[in-house]
Amino acid sequence: MSRTRTALLASLALVASAAGTATAVVPGDAGVAAVPCTVDYKVQNQWDTGFTAAVTVTNNSAAKSSWSVKWSYAGNQKVTSGWNAKVSQSGADVTAANETYNAALATGGSVSFGFQGTYSGSNAIPATFKLDGVTCNVDSTGPTDPTDPTDPPGPGTKVDNPYSGAKVYVNPEWSANAAAEPGGSRVSNQPTGVWLDRIAAIGGANGRMGLRAHLDAALAQKGSGEEVVQLVVYDLPGRDCSALASNGELGPTEIDKYKTQFIDPIAAILSDSKYSSLRIVTTIEIDSVPNLVTNTGSRATATPQCDTMLANGNYQKGVGYALAKLGAIPNVYNYIDAGHHGWLGWDDNFGPSAALLHQAATSEGATVDDVQGFITNTANFSALKENNFAIGDSVNGTSVRQSKWVDWNRYVDELSYAQAFRNQAVSAGFNPGIGMLIDTSRNGWGGTARPAGPGAKTSVDTYVEGGRYDRRIHVGNWCNQSGAGLGERPQANPAAGIDAYVWMKPPGESDGASSAIPNDEGKGFDRMCDPTYTGNARNGNNMSGALPNAPLAGHWFSAQFQQLMTNAYPPL
Repeated sequence: MSRTRTALLASLALVASAAGTATAVVPGDAGVAAVPCTVDYKVQNQWDTGFTAAVTVTNNSAAKSSWSVKWSYAGNQKVTSGWNAKVSQSGADVTAANETYNAALATGGSVSFGFQGTYSGSNAIPATFKLDGVTCNVDSTGPTDPTDPTDPPGPGTKVDNPYSGAKVYVNPEWSANAAAEPGGSRVSNQPTGVWLDRIAAIGGANGRMGLRAHLDAALAQKGSGEEVVQLVVYDLPGRDCSALASNGELGPTEIDKYKTQFIDPIAAILSDSKYSSLRIVTTIEIDSVPNLVTNTGSRATATPQCDTMLANGNYQKGVGYALAKLGAIPNVYNYIDAGHHGWLGWDDNFGPSAALLHQAATSEGATVDDVQGFITNTANFSALKENNFAIGDSVNGTSVRQSKWVDWNRYVDELSYAQAFRNQAVSAGFNPGIGMLIDTSRNGWGGTARPAGPGAKTSVDTYVEGGRYDRRIHVGNWCNQSGAGLGERPQANPAAGIDAYVWMKPPGESDGASSAIPNDEGKGFDRMCDPTYTGNARNGNNMSGALPNAPLAGHWFSAQFQQLMTNAYPPL
């Protein structure tokens, strides 16, 4: 908890609010004009020897092409790292200067940055701030007594579940594609994720909306209520080391480029006070860290690319850096990708993946406080709930776990896996209040092939095969799966421990091309997207189950969208 203290200039009056916080009130327009700049300094997290802080500067004077903010500490605070500004310290004096991408500061414009520091004894808020040598007034929030249970939360305090009581942003580009399809208007008003899958996507690539354009559109949709915007942050160096269709633009060693050209610009935009009223949910780097558990070393599924990423540590560094930078923004909620039950549900994958994700979430300045929760089944097809058989069932003394489909997995569906992974993550060191998201965009498995009840108990395989909703050839098949349908519509608080069902993968956008297509998007050809492919160790050497004639990943795939609507469950 934190207390609010407001330092005032001559024209400001102090009014105590009913909540017990202090608010600066400017008497009349002349008072506003007399304040050349404001600095909002918030201590976000504080522990025995360290803290993180977020600073927002608003310029009320002439526009600037560069800027620097200075303050002095009364105690022994030392800045150890910063983001969205070049933060340096000499003795007690601290200077934060602009980065190249946020140098312009318009009249009435704001810029935000953050840093991590150490201290001992007290961690008093600086009394005076100067923007380019001009003294600013200060509206500061910091935990002067972090143990005081009566302290009310300061502005920007995160809610337990960002989806509760909020609308979710409908991407107008996806909505237009969906509405243009016959019957698509039935779902074109559903919220979907916005994918930032390369550096160019931040500003807008190939005529598509950039990040600011989406946030502006979200503000327009918001009205007077709460609004969630869902972003997929997805451009790690050596991305998705076990696949080719989703390989990214950055090489295995380009971690610095990832930080400075991808994460930093995203953080700079999300830090803009213009967007502070939005609840921004980020899905952090799908198909990344768990690959270091499942596809490395002596495993049959190992790849040289994943061995390289395990050795250089850049997956953990990238995820940690993204969590630290984005988690420092008060209205951002980070959810880390946690695979799906058909990937991590086995004993030798489940616990080690949670432990490795904890290692990533406590690297590069990140802490578990930067993690709101986890998301499962992102862009995958695992059934939400298999009602016709359970992991504890047996047939003629043979456990369901011994069936060919389950193959000794501990979980048969995504809901049971997500709830169990939440508990495992808490055991691994994550906060007990974390929540889970499940991507239900393409896991409905309805239509005429959906079983009406359990399979025959002739054998454990006939029992499982006859009753399972998920009709994939193998649980490891992931690309443009034939027979899939739209799943549960997005909704908040659908089950214990689950913050929301979401459509993070926009239905109708391809997972990868069915054949090699030259492109400038860094997207390779993966045989798992080829319907004629007979498989590899990661799908038990089975057919890929992919639809034919698919375009590049992220491009509109009309035939898939039509099938997803036909096989939707619940039906449209």
